[in-house]
Amino acid sequence: MTSFARIRLEAQGPVARLTLARPEVRNAFDDVLIGELAEACATLRARAERGADGAPRALVITGEGSAFCAGADMNWMKRSVQWSREENEADARRFAAMLRGLDELPLPTIARVNGACLGGGMGLISCCDVVVAVENADFGFTEVRLGIAPAVISTFVISKIGPAAARRYFLTGETFKAAVARDIGLVHEVTAPGALDVAVDRLLEALHGNGPTAVAAAKRLVREGLALSREESIENTVRAIAVLRASPEGQEGLGAFLGKRPPSWKR
Repeated sequence: MTSFARIRLEAQGPVARLTLARPEVRNAFDDVLIGELAEACATLRARAERGADGAPRALVITGEGSAFCAGADMNWMKRSVQWSREENEADARRFAAMLRGLDELPLPTIARVNGACLGGGMGLISCCDVVVAVENADFGFTEVRLGIAPAVISTFVISKIGPAAARRYFLTGETFKAAVARDIGLVHEVTAPGALDVAVDRLLEALHGNGPTAVAAAKRLVREGLALSREESIENTVRAIAVLRASPEGQEGLGAFLGKRPPSWKR
């Protein structure tokens, strides 16, 4: 895998693991980290789309140290005060492009939230398919405390938690624990600190039992279904199932089921 300064991207069999590696600032975002995350997503996408031997079947994202991601690096924010509106727009556009790249990655993503997740970190986990968090992790859309708003991440967050929760937590900036994050749909599972990896490994095992092309298609259907009209969505699903049934993976999967044998991706 590619070498980076602020993240680690490692392949372990069918699983890629991406670690935010700035524990000295609680894995806060800056422009360099955002660029590296964008490059990592592009690398993973290229490998997945090529179907290269050994291409990852899933991605796990976590943070080094005691936090997952504490939001924006204050030194980065201080620099932005000196930028023009056009420079700020370009910077925000790069952040949005990175989040979109993660959101549209054609393989399942699991956020392993090992500690505090604030500000931009909330956007990061909103772009992941499954989120598992330790029970003592703090969450919050804390941008309003700095006189700004959770603007760029809102596209990805609102589709996950809905407008009702967004209208409260975007405005109050209050922090809350993992149980509340689960209640509003931001987190799927809450664990004790010592059980976090057990939960992640269980999810990886479940994913490994599924056809990789089918998983990518299922992920795409969810995303497209939110954006299309009712008629467009129905037509999109009709085309999708026809392609999947006729694909080599679909043919193998259905044949294996009828023949009561495991398909190749489960062996």
